[in-house]
Amino acid sequence: MKPGKKLKIADANMQKILGDVSPAGIWLIYGREKNGKTWFSLQMAKLLSKTGKTAYVSAEEGFGDSFRAVCRRACITSADRIAWYGYLSIDELIDKFGKSKAPRIIFIDNLTVYMGELKPSEVKNRLAASLPKSLLIFVAHEERKEPYPSIAKQAKRWANVVFHVEGLKAIVTSRFSTGGEIVIDESKGELYWGKN
Repeated sequence: MKPGKKLKIADANMQKILGDVSPAGIWLIYGREKNGKTWFSLQMAKLLSKTGKTAYVSAEEGFGDSFRAVCRRACITSADRIAWYGYLSIDELIDKFGKSKAPRIIFIDNLTVYMGELKPSEVKNRLAASLPKSLLIFVAHEERKEPYPSIAKQAKRWANVVFHVEGLKAIVTSRFSTGGEIVIDESKGELYWGKN
């Protein structure tokens, strides 16, 4: 990776919220269940697939009816450049995405699946270190207002960008900008937050 290289995002508002982000490293999307994490993750995968080859590892949910329904809500089509994978072990993730022509933008949904396989320090020292040219976007649950499990908590410490999803809204904290908010679904979000 060339020094100073930045990830170019096809949406100007999203670029402003995220700032001049690096095309490699760790991002984290987390929130309580049924608040829009997967929906938002898929919207982000669709957007980032315009930037480069993108992979989505649906390790927790697989590709059942509920996942396909969320894909439809996120307007995912076969035209989007997204490679789909079910559960892959940590070794399989490293092997598959360590290849030269592999996608460099990788969504891993959900870190809970990996808590018995990955120690908290290994999120960075094993997985991210083995894929230094990749942007690893982890999805995690929330417990007591923090990412869950402990590997997700560590991922938050190392993440360049954190999206906290609540009530169909993502609150963004970025090392490259002042952050902001992204509404996942305007009408349904209003039911949770009320009108501004």
